[in-house]
Amino acid sequence: MADLLTHEEYKAIAASLELPNNAWIDGAYRPAISAKTLDTVNPATGRVIGTIAACDKADVDFAVGKAREAFEDGRWSRLHPGARKDVLVELSKLITRNARELAVMESLDSGKTIYDCENVDVPETAHVIKWHGELIDKIYDQVSPASNDHIAMVVREPVGVVGLVIPWNFPLLMLAWKIGPALAAGCSVVVKPAAETSLTGLRVAELAAEAGLPRGVLNIVTGTGAQAGEALGRHPDVDMVSFTGSTATGRRFLNYSAESNLKEVVLELGGKNPCIVLDDAEDLDAVAAHVVNGAFWNMGQNCSAASRLIVQKGIKDKLIAKVKEHAREWIVGEPLNPEVRVGALISKGHFDKVCRYLKMAAAEKLLMGGKMVAEGFIEPTIVEVAARDAALVREEVFGPLLTVITVATFEEAIAVANDTEYGLAASIFSANGKRALRGARMLRAGTVTVNSFGEGDITTPFGGYKQSGFGGRDNSIHAHDQYTQLKTIWVDLTDNSDTGID
Repeated sequence: MADLLTHEEYKAIAASLELPNNAWIDGAYRPAISAKTLDTVNPATGRVIGTIAACDKADVDFAVGKAREAFEDGRWSRLHPGARKDVLVELSKLITRNARELAVMESLDSGKTIYDCENVDVPETAHVIKWHGELIDKIYDQVSPASNDHIAMVVREPVGVVGLVIPWNFPLLMLAWKIGPALAAGCSVVVKPAAETSLTGLRVAELAAEAGLPRGVLNIVTGTGAQAGEALGRHPDVDMVSFTGSTATGRRFLNYSAESNLKEVVLELGGKNPCIVLDDAEDLDAVAAHVVNGAFWNMGQNCSAASRLIVQKGIKDKLIAKVKEHAREWIVGEPLNPEVRVGALISKGHFDKVCRYLKMAAAEKLLMGGKMVAEGFIEPTIVEVAARDAALVREEVFGPLLTVITVATFEEAIAVANDTEYGLAASIFSANGKRALRGARMLRAGTVTVNSFGEGDITTPFGGYKQSGFGGRDNSIHAHDQYTQLKTIWVDLTDNSDTGID
């Protein structure tokens, strides 16, 4: 855990920050070619704290061109893996040295609590960059079992110029999840951060240059999805796109690829994730702490949020009582206050969307919460829903709202958990190890945690089944697969001396 400052100290740091206001292309800050800008708004106050460049197709073309130059001349792509490692490890150190500045900037830009930014987002960002950097010179290529007259080598090569489209809920961490393996593999990248949360990505690009990353290798093109994101997805000289965000937007990137150069696409999308608590679960107080963390961490703005609590009826009342006890400890308030655990939702539009779900919850059996604390702030809410086809059960709310569903049996719990178009994450709590593992195997999700809520760690692949993912995984050694191409090099060793062939 980080040594947190006081609320007043964090506000003083915020007041002294110099916020980036331009795109980062070819190793330098640059305004949009059109000179247009977008406001950067602090979700907690609704106030404009700065502007960013409103990039469009022209800026994307320029950034992709510079990324292509960098890739083709080999300034990074053909650098020894050990040399690439050194740069990424140095970048990780610089992120750590500037951790407090980045944490405050992230909180201001996204409405995330400083508690989470200091304890999770920034340290994990540094760790992810370092982990991928240290991995790259330890991944071996292969030799296939060819005949005695041949050698067949299977080698990895960087895929080329990569477009990385980052969501607003974890701006720093999702940036690290993508640039870590992409840069380690030797790719040049063009990042399109969410228009709402571009500041920390720009600052990391600046630190990457300080760490020794050659110009043109990491480019940050700020702007809207319509103006910059689509241009990146359709660009004929982008070899691959990795996108994290909504399922609806992910579908568009598949269309962009089909309608342009058939670039490779990896999608990490939404979720309506189940948390199953069986009647033999041990230590309901600990279970409740996991349930609350899974539902309300980052204000529920998490694709792997445990938003569906599926509980056997024998322990439902005891568990809900303990869940409510823990949820009351999650204070709602100003994100720079280190005692606050529930900050502001990302934008007025998203706040209004979540409020519509609160109105639905009011018509159900409301167990806790259900109120708007202030503009942009919603208290942790727990609602029991009987109809299993209700919108609260089936749709991704992306807010601090936990839906409770009561079941009678283990089999019913698994069936309800799998009755969704999503399949990103799930959790199951049971003291019976075989039962828990059997359930984990039956759940249709990319990550299943047993007797805990979580997403694994950097060593485990992260991605989803069904409409939660497509084409690959973030994290772990497997993340490197999507940023490389496999090439077969076939060598004929036949002795041609008797034929006169040289």
